[in-house]
Amino acid sequence: MTTDRKQPVHDIRLGRIKAAIWENDSENGIRHNVTFSRLYKDGDDWKDSTSFGRDDLLVLAKVADQANTWIFKHGNGSSNGGGSKEQSGDDSF
Repeated sequence: MTTDRKQPVHDIRLGRIKAAIWENDSENGIRHNVTFSRLYKDGDDWKDSTSFGRDDLLVLAKVADQANTWIFKHGNGSSNGGGSKEQSGDDSF
């Protein structure tokens, strides 16, 4: 039995933190999503988790920034509603 698993269009890895960028077709064109994981070793086996510790957070932010840059360089400019709008530092949350 063969299954065609969709593969990410791009991976970014810094140390044990990894981002996988996925391409999805929509009625509005290609959109991108990103999943993040942390690799760790359990005995002789490598595993991954979507849970991050305090020491992972800055690296996670750097990987997220690189994923964002890749999407804007390779995307159609409208991935996940991001468009080409630039956010000002004045936005309150």
